[in-house]
Amino acid sequence: MAGRYESHYLRAVDPARARGAWIRHTTLQRPGGPPAASFWCTVWDEDAGPPLAAKVTAPAGDAVFAGGAVRGAVPGRASWTLTVEPAAGPLRHLPHERLYRAPLPRTKLESPAPSARISGTVTAADRTLELDGWPGMTGHNWGAQHAETWLWLHGIGFEGAPGAWLDLAIGRVRVAGRTTPWIANGALEVDGERHALGGMRAPVEVDAAPGAATVVVGDTRIAVTAPPGQTVAWVYADPPGGEHHALNCSIARIEVAHRGRTLVSAHGGVYELGTRDRDHGIPVAPFPDP
Repeated sequence: MAGRYESHYLRAVDPARARGAWIRHTTLQRPGGPPAASFWCTVWDEDAGPPLAAKVTAPAGDAVFAGGAVRGAVPGRASWTLTVEPAAGPLRHLPHERLYRAPLPRTKLESPAPSARISGTVTAADRTLELDGWPGMTGHNWGAQHAETWLWLHGIGFEGAPGAWLDLAIGRVRVAGRTTPWIANGALEVDGERHALGGMRAPVEVDAAPGAATVVVGDTRIAVTAPPGQTVAWVYADPPGGEHHALNCSIARIEVAHRGRTLVSAHGGVYELGTRDRDHGIPVAPFPDP
């Protein structure tokens, strides 16, 4: 049996200040081995200090990530009970449905709700967030192997454009021993119109480092910056073996320039960088995967 992984995830951000949460329910299966389930939780509050991270593998007890309900716990460290109200229709990032059935790319992704209103409670250590319709999203990815390097950019809560959102994945993959150029897939929605971004032949420019990146996809330019000390690094295992570090800030500043218009969100962005580099300088959460 080939190895595989699957992840269901949610992020939400306080519209008034730099606070937010990122939650994942995952399954990792090594080739020929049993699946291992994990819960992950990160809570941000810039005024209170660095992000708080919690994780448990093979959790016991109640867990849900389905429909409009998301709940779970890391015993003794974190818990969450949330409801999701989609504010936009689903997004399938890959440009052709046949790619979801093909062996390549080895990672498939979609966002059941690329824009949503999240309500409920998230607690991590001594921090409790009470969410009342906070802007956010839900996502889903699965596959046999992570990209060699990836960026995930999400933006919401743009000034003067309350319904706008960005959801974009950019990656380089290994094929036949070689690493491809950057490939981007996703969408920008503004004023009720959804604009597809990327595709196999779309020009992509990436300047990425821990904490900040600039990405140009076609005629769209995105700049994202994490506040100092507000990025968490997680260990992500590859099903065939090996691992990446995923560096994530979910209260980042994000600016999107598209067709003569610039959208800005002071802390409504996500910047995630997946890398094999170990010299990135971000403290790594003390949890193995799985």
